[in-house]
Amino acid sequence: METNHKLIFENSQNMKYIEDESINLILTSPPYPMIEMWDELFFRMNYKIKDTFNNNKHKMAFHLMHEELNKTWRECFRVLKEGGIIVINIGDATRTIKDNFQLFTNHVKIIEFMQSLGMQSLPPIIWRKTSNKPNKFMGSGMLPINAYVTLEHEYILIFRKGNKRKFNKEEAIRRRKSAFFWEERNNWYSDIWKDIVGENQTIDKSYKTNRNRNAAFPLELALRLINMFSIYEDTILDPFLGTGTTTIASAILGRNSIGYEIDKSFEDLIKKRFNNIKILNEQYINNRINSHKQFVENYIKEKNKSFKHYNENLKLPVMTSQEKEIDFYSIAKIEKKDKNITCKYNKVISPFF
Repeated sequence: METNHKLIFENSQNMKYIEDESINLILTSPPYPMIEMWDELFFRMNYKIKDTFNNNKHKMAFHLMHEELNKTWRECFRVLKEGGIIVINIGDATRTIKDNFQLFTNHVKIIEFMQSLGMQSLPPIIWRKTSNKPNKFMGSGMLPINAYVTLEHEYILIFRKGNKRKFNKEEAIRRRKSAFFWEERNNWYSDIWKDIVGENQTIDKSYKTNRNRNAAFPLELALRLINMFSIYEDTILDPFLGTGTTTIASAILGRNSIGYEIDKSFEDLIKKRFNNIKILNEQYINNRINSHKQFVENYIKEKNKSFKHYNENLKLPVMTSQEKEIDFYSIAKIEKKDKNITCKYNKVISPFF
């Protein structure tokens, strides 16, 4: 198996290099409107945003910021295949403006626009990023009524284009090989995630980038979502690539990817992340296998029952018949040429573990 990963350092409002209905999954986390670290980026996109913001027309500025994001969402709709999925990690913004603390509901704006395009809303995930910082409480301390509840979650919004995806014969084979374990399904398809922590968003100063912080979601988050909503050799798009987390996750999981990033200073950082990808790939496979082995051991001990099904590829018992063909692929070789990265894979056999 072989996958290709294309890096495009242009504005994703016009994804001219991508054909109509050619993408299987879109996974991204855009700049968050009304979060201070993204102000200058939005100001550069549209001078009216800066004018309205500086003139204290903050609701209008908020609307105009989303109008800029909508240009990318329109392109996403164009390039996504029928039955394809868009997954957007977005947080709402809190901001004090002229001593007036308020919430800007980014997730609502995105849902409304996606529905206007004709996308179908699927149940979202609440990603609970709990903080133990003593200053997390906002407002007047112990005194009612001007204290505010903490904002410790983000939304993982999920949309589908049209009806459920249909699989041809070859895709159906890859789909079964891409299946996940029963116990993974039970955890992943919950509407509240508490087991994935946010990452340090400070960018190492050794990388010559134009930002001090990256606002990237964790690699584990991308790995889980790509597993949930794509199959081997699918093509994954991230129109706001940043430090390349979606591309790295796609390569680890044997998917192709295309990433758009407006800031070219991230190119070296993304390419350097691939230097460690063989290790990440091996660790990820081992972690899933070992977790499943532990599940099997605990289940037999607690339930005093045996498993009805067996995966010959992995030499492991599994809970359901849909898990019997799960395969894993290890990265054997990486080739970098300009802004294209190719990964070649070997099928994993049980002694690997």
